[in-house]
Amino acid sequence: MKTLKLKKWAVLSLAILVSSAVFAGNYVVDASNSTVSWNGKKVTGEHYGSIDIKEGSLEVIDGEVKGGTVVIDMQSIKNEDLTNEEYNQKLVGHLKSDDFFSVETHPIASLVLTEVKKSGNSYTFTGDLTIKGTTKPVSFQATSTTQSGGVTLEGKLVIDRSDYDVRYGSKSFFDNLGDKMIYDDFTLDFVVVAKK
Repeated sequence: MKTLKLKKWAVLSLAILVSSAVFAGNYVVDASNSTVSWNGKKVTGEHYGSIDIKEGSLEVIDGEVKGGTVVIDMQSIKNEDLTNEEYNQKLVGHLKSDDFFSVETHPIASLVLTEVKKSGNSYTFTGDLTIKGTTKPVSFQATSTTQSGGVTLEGKLVIDRSDYDVRYGSKSFFDNLGDKMIYDDFTLDFVVVAKK
């Protein structure tokens, strides 16, 4: 019972901490017009779908992104390649389970930008990515478009799930998986729209 209460307090504390970071930026992420698409591959094929941004902000000075925070709603995972509703929901349920992202215990994931380098309209971002309560540094590239009252970032983030203890079907944790192996790297293609 104490462990459960401690876990709830830990999740609540993280949510408060992330929310504080979110509202520190001067441009608010427009979640309804932003998109994140995921793709995961295995020996015998691949699956893809989408996931929603919950909230976020970007620090923008003179039209240039200097930092920011994005929070992902892990409950919003959707699959878009399986047309059979039963198989579709089975896969989504599996992704939300403890085999993968433990969504009930960890309902959000977050990215906090810690370093930004700009060249032309292209950025190289470094940040702290938190998934399943584990935080690891990541680097990725994105292009920016500035329009009146807003900025749009578009790019791809490659994530090694084994860094976040996502073990199911991973060669990093299990031997002799054969054609049941799921590759550790998965990708997030994103378009983040932020406005004043």
